[in-house]
Amino acid sequence: MGNRDVQPAATALAIILLSAAVLAPPPARAERVLVFAAASLNAPLTEIARAHERKSGNRVRISFAASSALARQIDNGAPADLYVSANMVWINWLEARGKIVKTSKANLAGNRLVMIAPKGSVPAMENFSGPNLMRILKDQRLAIADPGHVPAGIYARQALRALGTWRQMSRHLAPSVNVRAALALVERGAAPLGIVYASDAFNNEAVDVIFRFQRASHMPIQYIAAAVAGHGGRAAGDFLSELTGERSKQVFKKYNFSRD
Repeated sequence: MGNRDVQPAATALAIILLSAAVLAPPPARAERVLVFAAASLNAPLTEIARAHERKSGNRVRISFAASSALARQIDNGAPADLYVSANMVWINWLEARGKIVKTSKANLAGNRLVMIAPKGSVPAMENFSGPNLMRILKDQRLAIADPGHVPAGIYARQALRALGTWRQMSRHLAPSVNVRAALALVERGAAPLGIVYASDAFNNEAVDVIFRFQRASHMPIQYIAAAVAGHGGRAAGDFLSELTGERSKQVFKKYNFSRD
């Protein structure tokens, strides 16, 4: 074959390739998803989000704070696509205000409530009582998420009431903006005791779990996800499906969340 035969063939091939490039659909544009989530979900949601980003090509940004604070921000117009609460109270509150897509609600995981102390400072409590707690506290305070509106604090108040110690302990509290802040007080030794979720204390080398509250002593601890009305799109729906999938269940289990 001579050069005169090769040149037309090459030209034809170039035309075919150019036509294919023109007709091919443009690559899908990455979308962004903004998630408002309870502070105690930091570790599992971050892992799930990074894996989802690699798989989908979309960007997932998560804002962690107290469920109550996030719910109020959504009510005031914050552009969250998904909301993940540490209890049903704030989900129901937003739903009543028309801010949640009712049919999107999904239960992701559960948790337990525990009392912690700085590592090696206090033995496990065999007899839970107000006087025993006061002996440990001395003139210091019990670290707790704000019992007025933060889910972890609400659960803690319910548990202490069930055990008959709330009235006494309520005068010796160090309320925090969220459960992670309460945990930090105990980790630093700024508080001799704290009440947090079991997942917060899991594999935490700075604290010991000295008491586990019975599930019956407080409302069930549930993490519920829902789509925010008027926000999000296909990417948000895909990530919500990811959160309810089997792989995500294994991630929650890895970080000591229950499957309640």
